[in-house]
Amino acid sequence: MPDRPLTVLQLLPALHGGGVERGTLEVAAELVRRGHRALVVSAGGRLVEALTAAGAEHYEWPIGVKSPGTLRWVPRLRRLLQRERVDILHVRSRLPAWIGWLAWRGMDPRTRPRFVTTVHGLYSVNAYSAVMTRGEAVIAISQAVQEYIRRHYPEVPSERVWVIHRGVDRSYYSYGFRPDSEWLDVWHRRYPHLKDHFLITLPARITGWKGHRDFITVIGALCDRGIPVHGLAVGEAPRRKRRYLEELRSRIRSAGLEDQITFIGHRRDLREVMAVSDVVLSLSADPEAFGRTTLESLSIGRPVAGYDHGGVGEQLRTILPAGRVPPRDVDSMVALLVRWYECPPTVPAEHPFTLGSMLEKTMEVYRQLMDERVHTR
Repeated sequence: MPDRPLTVLQLLPALHGGGVERGTLEVAAELVRRGHRALVVSAGGRLVEALTAAGAEHYEWPIGVKSPGTLRWVPRLRRLLQRERVDILHVRSRLPAWIGWLAWRGMDPRTRPRFVTTVHGLYSVNAYSAVMTRGEAVIAISQAVQEYIRRHYPEVPSERVWVIHRGVDRSYYSYGFRPDSEWLDVWHRRYPHLKDHFLITLPARITGWKGHRDFITVIGALCDRGIPVHGLAVGEAPRRKRRYLEELRSRIRSAGLEDQITFIGHRRDLREVMAVSDVVLSLSADPEAFGRTTLESLSIGRPVAGYDHGGVGEQLRTILPAGRVPPRDVDSMVALLVRWYECPPTVPAEHPFTLGSMLEKTMEVYRQLMDERVHTR
């Protein structure tokens, strides 16, 4: 990047705790570490404290609210971009991207920021989603996303699309990680019924496409085969999904699996939970754009069995090919888990999906865009 410090502004709906939010925090912290200025606009959330502690600046604007009134933020954002002399505007979600693009489009092309988009999802294909391909650089978080862009938005020049896989911090998600004795004591007191069970964990928020129905079927089938299994569902149920959660609980009761499946809600210690699991699952009915928890589990050496599509399929093909199962093929998933119960697989210690690689490639995108501006003046 240029010798002078840059100012980079990232836009996203909120800072609660998903992959988009964590990526935003990681990039902001790296910018500050390198001597640049990191700004973030969002509606706030539990990650704001970590963001500001890393040295970034946060503006609490509800730019992700799906209402015509959200357009009022367009001129305010334009003024912010001008006042703070922002060099890079990086948008990470569709509605904030529209606000960002409209603000950016109305500025002098000679002096406005460079415009970057990150396609974090395999969105519905329409004009609303197309804004995510309007970046001067478009970051695809997996080859699956790159292929989605190529297939549905062929007008986007291939040289503008950068494949930058999400990455994990290998110092935190270290191979062979085990929770400390204090954590284990609390865990065993809280969940004594998990002891001496084949523990299979599904880390996913409670929503229809994340595979909880298949999860219940899988646990039931393993019980029928006499395996001392327990299924652990980790993830929050948004308020609008409470009825769906009750439907899942009803299915569990009907199947007689109340003692074999436990829902434990959102956890800040998911790393520790995955570390005490025998297998972690990815059962999403639709392809994941990347699938961060899959990578986190593999990084600490815990095996993952997942449907072989999207970003999860990419990860498994690279790290643990034996964990791939045809999408929605519950019988094959059960057969694989029976084999793994009898003979646990070994997860390789090394893989290419590191946080350092992700951050360096993102900085390179910024660097090239700024270099292009210098050379065209």
